[in-house]
Amino acid sequence: MVSKDTIRTAIGVIGNGTALVLFLSPVPTFISIWKKRAVEQYSPIPYVATLLNCMMWVLYGLPLVHPHSVLVITINGTGMLIQLSYVALFILCSAGAVRRKVVLLFAAEVAFVITLGALVLSLAHTHERRSMIVGIVSVFFGTGMYAAPLCVMKMVIQTKSVEYMPLFLSLASLANSICWTAYALIRFDVYITIPNGLGVLFALGQLVLYAMFYKNTQQIIEARKRKADQQGTMMEVVTDATPPNNNGSTY
Repeated sequence: MVSKDTIRTAIGVIGNGTALVLFLSPVPTFISIWKKRAVEQYSPIPYVATLLNCMMWVLYGLPLVHPHSVLVITINGTGMLIQLSYVALFILCSAGAVRRKVVLLFAAEVAFVITLGALVLSLAHTHERRSMIVGIVSVFFGTGMYAAPLCVMKMVIQTKSVEYMPLFLSLASLANSICWTAYALIRFDVYITIPNGLGVLFALGQLVLYAMFYKNTQQIIEARKRKADQQGTMMEVVTDATPPNNNGSTY
């Protein structure tokens, strides 16, 4: 008979896979941002929040804090590097107040994690106490990571468009949250259960919005294309109608 630990490890490995897909799912978005050299209406909050979440779980998974957490520390270490690249691209391709906001948030996150790690390792002298302190803080920021898309969901409701809420990101978030919720429930870990359980609810909410506003989004995009085509046609007509001067060239 397969043991609970074996099942838990298998689900954790699957969870690592879905988490990696989740971390990589914004790649098409950032390729577009890089090509346009502009962040347009994309919000930096989900990526900054995910970076902080990854840093917190790396701290939680350290042997000095919560031993035997290899699956937790490996995927979150990988995610941290990926999110760093996203935040760096966001800083490079934004300007003004948006860039300052991202830089300040990033600096504050790094300072916070370093300070928390130093305090926990120096003042808490058992794994249980260290796990509890970092775990509680990780739950708070992990919930923040999954709740961060709420600002995007608000924009979707206001604009009745899902153009800036990628479907693949929502699906990856749902799969990842389900896996890690199951992982945490097999041998109950409240610190992993709470944020991932909420992540399931938030991801389902995003999918509901996507189903509600997908057709309207296509109509908005088509209307924008028709308007752009009409403006292009008008420019051509104006150019063709411009009379030549005495030298045979146009004014």
